[in-house]
Amino acid sequence: MPTAATTTATVITWAIAVGIILLGTRFLWAPQRAAADFGLPTTHPTPAVSSWLSVKGVRDICSGLFLLIVLLGGDTHLRGWMMLAGSLIALGDAFTVKRGGGPATAYYGIHGGTAAVMAAAGITLLLS
Repeated sequence: MPTAATTTATVITWAIAVGIILLGTRFLWAPQRAAADFGLPTTHPTPAVSSWLSVKGVRDICSGLFLLIVLLGGDTHLRGWMMLAGSLIALGDAFTVKRGGGPATAYYGIHGGTAAVMAAAGITLLLS
């Protein structure tokens, strides 16, 4: 029987999976706005910038799909490892936004916060 902590961590994993798929889709459909919300505004879109934003969108969609796969077919520990690995992506995003001169609210709040929540959920699932 799962504990309340395991259930909460699993719900967080579902939310992250669906959320990152939606965010990735946004990078494909509204790349300039998505980039600005990510913390790296692109005021002068070029074909190269647009291509990188598409790469980001596809990466996010696939990351969400990987989480959905382990949610549907993996055990609790595998979910935990995937969330820990995913937290490194969010941490890398935080460093990228900080290095790019993005706002502190983006690199600490959005990306750092996401990394912390994912790591906490991952650890909770691993300890279950």
